[in-house]
Amino acid sequence: MLFNTLLILVVIIVAIATVAYYINKNKNAEVEQQIEKDEKTYTLEIMKDYVKKRLDEITKINLYDIGLSEEELKRRKNKKYALKKALKGCTYGDVNDKRYVKELIADLLSKEYGIDETNISNAIPFDIPSLLTAQDKFDILLYTYKKEFGYEALTQLIKRYNLATLKYIQGETKPTYVITEDEINEIYEKEKIVLSFQDKLEVVVQRIYQHYKGYSTIDEIRDMNIDGVSGGVSGLPESFLSQVAQTDGDYLEQVSEHKVPRACDSIWIFFQGKSIRLAFLSFGTEAELKRVCQNIYKYNNPGQLSDTNGYKINEMKDGSRVVVVRPSMSETWAFFVRKFDVKRSTLEQWFKGEVGSDESIELLKYLVKGARIISITGEQGCGKTTMLMGMIENIYETMNLRITETAFELHLRKIYPTRNILSMRETDTISGQECLDVQKKTDGSVNIIGEVATDPVASWMIQSAQVASKFTLFTHHAKTFPDLVTALRNSMLRAGVFRNEKTAEEQVVQVLNFDIHLQKDFRGKRFVERITECIPIEDKNEYTYDHRKEKTLEGKFDKFFDNATHYFEKVTDKKLYEYRNILEYVDGEYVITNKITDKNLQEMKANMDEADLEDFNKFIEKHWEKQIKEEKMKQEKEIVSVGDEVKKRGRKPKIEQ
Repeated sequence: MLFNTLLILVVIIVAIATVAYYINKNKNAEVEQQIEKDEKTYTLEIMKDYVKKRLDEITKINLYDIGLSEEELKRRKNKKYALKKALKGCTYGDVNDKRYVKELIADLLSKEYGIDETNISNAIPFDIPSLLTAQDKFDILLYTYKKEFGYEALTQLIKRYNLATLKYIQGETKPTYVITEDEINEIYEKEKIVLSFQDKLEVVVQRIYQHYKGYSTIDEIRDMNIDGVSGGVSGLPESFLSQVAQTDGDYLEQVSEHKVPRACDSIWIFFQGKSIRLAFLSFGTEAELKRVCQNIYKYNNPGQLSDTNGYKINEMKDGSRVVVVRPSMSETWAFFVRKFDVKRSTLEQWFKGEVGSDESIELLKYLVKGARIISITGEQGCGKTTMLMGMIENIYETMNLRITETAFELHLRKIYPTRNILSMRETDTISGQECLDVQKKTDGSVNIIGEVATDPVASWMIQSAQVASKFTLFTHHAKTFPDLVTALRNSMLRAGVFRNEKTAEEQVVQVLNFDIHLQKDFRGKRFVERITECIPIEDKNEYTYDHRKEKTLEGKFDKFFDNATHYFEKVTDKKLYEYRNILEYVDGEYVITNKITDKNLQEMKANMDEADLEDFNKFIEKHWEKQIKEEKMKQEKEIVSVGDEVKKRGRKPKIEQ
């Protein structure tokens, strides 16, 4: 009996010791073993691997095996969940998640890895400017400016040193927009930047982050308040290099020495209407460019980018539009990020105090308040979406807005959170036509179509303008007004809505009221080139020649053939519309020219409130008073001449009798 008791006690003691041993082992498993470090240990690549490994451990550790108290377990679970969420969100362009991850990386490096004032220069040689690369200097400059200007940092840097100008570079015969390595070196010398240890740590953390979870060298650039950024759109793709290797060894040697740009060296920004190449930056390898392309479009799970579909159009967390293409659809991996600064999208920013700008802004406001169907046309990058956002500000608050887009770009709820606004877009399973059919049942007053770029979208626009809403606003890439009408007509025919050209064109001109055409000149300046009114021509059935007056058969035949000739001339070359410019940009100033037709004026007045109507009448008198008087005099003369003709016809039968 005593022996059995002793045996049980021994088993219990061994069991307790074993459990205690494994608990202590699991507790210590989370702590990184001390590693021997030398100067090479503090390179960016090794620190990136360490950070990646530690964050992976933190997110994958089983907290229930550690033996934590309930309070500590709850705290650690929340921290683990927040980190997982941030690691996922930062790849979508969420700046808050990005900030959280960077702060954690900074803690890991300074508290665990042991980075300090002495060894941090092994990662980036801050204290020896001659050893800094152009990218190092740019990162330091951008960080310094960001501390002062926030997300306007890049804009301020470009403006301060006048970098957005045409310039010649070595080997080029024509000027181009480019920021070179020499310019960055020169700016860095002028700035004479002094960094604290915390500043240096922030620069190192950003460099590690952008190659781990960020968008490589464009990571900070993408966050700036610029018009957009793209990559992979210039330079030689890898497929071309293999072809060159078989024919031209010297050229291949130049490429290997980076004398000829590769596709992965291609980084461009879109800044105030100008495409500027950042010649001093590079993704380094084709694999890094590919990584960025594969991650930058992933917000809201739009589907896999594969060789079968070849492209993806999506938006990012901050509302930026992103387009990604890949081989074999394109010759290399490439992406295009387009940003829309909704806070500054006003009509006033378009005219910027130029001569005639106040009158031009008034005219645009009255066109919107008058519920006119308006197209905004122009080339890519001329500011159509920005103009559309500015015009929407002047739509009456009582009107409900319904927006149809390919990708969400306008984000009007950010500007007008209290207004009745709903945006829709087509998906893989829901067509744009279905979106429009749904919108017809959602009490919408104004239908806004982000971009009429395909035939089905053109037919949606015509439908919505005819029956679905009070008026419609849309953008298009047409260069002239006749081109706009022709393009919309052809789209209607190709979409199968109409089969007859004249019928399709007649529907287009009956719907379209005004076209605002935007222009971007060689220097990147954007302006309103013209505002054009579409004037449909009413068809009148009238005889040109009266055959009844002819007494002879031969005379009647002559008159018949004259009428037939006139008829076929009208049918075969029937003019359905006229157009005239209401506003023009002439020699650097905006000039209001022709008067809006009476029909449009009357309909505009009918849609305005009393205050706007009074101001609009004053606007009409101010700019078109002379034309109104001339039209009245012309009408009075026509009335008099018609009256005289009636009198003559009334006397003629009596004389014949």
